[in-house]
Amino acid sequence: ADYRINGTFKSIDHHWTKSQFATASDSAVDIWDPTRTNSPLQSYSDLWGSDDTVTVIRYNPAESYLAATASADRGIGLFDTRSSTPLKKTMLSMRSNCLRWNPMEPNVFVVGNEDYNAYSFDMRRLDQPAMIHKGHVGAIMDVAWSPTGREFVTASYDKTIRIFGQRSGTARDVYHLKRMQRIWCVNYTQDNDYILSGSDDSNIRIWKAQASKSIGQSTTREETAVRYRQTLIKKYSNMPEIQRIHKSRKVPKLIKKQTALAQIQKEKVKRKESNVVKHSKPGSVQFKSERKSVVVKQVD
Repeated sequence: ADYRINGTFKSIDHHWTKSQFATASDSAVDIWDPTRTNSPLQSYSDLWGSDDTVTVIRYNPAESYLAATASADRGIGLFDTRSSTPLKKTMLSMRSNCLRWNPMEPNVFVVGNEDYNAYSFDMRRLDQPAMIHKGHVGAIMDVAWSPTGREFVTASYDKTIRIFGQRSGTARDVYHLKRMQRIWCVNYTQDNDYILSGSDDSNIRIWKAQASKSIGQSTTREETAVRYRQTLIKKYSNMPEIQRIHKSRKVPKLIKKQTALAQIQKEKVKRKESNVVKHSKPGSVQFKSERKSVVVKQVD
């Protein structure tokens, strides 16, 4: 069957329970029935009074009629496909390239942004992100949740893959290769053991979700030894030397330089804000937290 619109398709997602799918394009968000090809069931061409291109659409895994979108006007929004009006929308400081719902906590979704960060949002509070996940030095092009919902993986323009915990601001692991180029897509396998990535060098790569985990059947003695080592790491996790060893990761020299430069720029911005507050009239200028500065405005 052929499905035609006046524009270019940007994203597609299938309904979790019904025989329907949604498409996002530079003309509208359309809801389709596979048995009806001449026209969509519903079409949303003027969401929140903006005709900017919707680049991503994703159905919620629990509330199956609820969908989230990311658009070219830097917005992320929610709407119910049973109604003709959208619910709410938040404008970020930069554009989001990807969006995914948490499969185990359906009220949480994560977006990968052009400002090199990933943001976790609770759909009940879109005025600020619940967590900022940092580490990349290039735009995040794709994200994918693990089947357990405890971690997600990001693919970036800086040629690295990072694995973040749901409530962790820094990555627990970084994957990179000398020949691997910019990464555009990433996903978990359903057994939560492997990660798939696709990059500019025309290769699909398979990574272990736990880099140190052995492949194949482990003996009882090996499993006991692994649990013992994990217990030791957890027990002494607050010791500076153990933290340094446990969190240390080898990264390419270019990324190391860009990370150091970004840290210098961040310190300069903080120093400037501190000086402005110090030399202004008391109470006239106040510090603004980083999470609150991510959201520019909300649209109802």
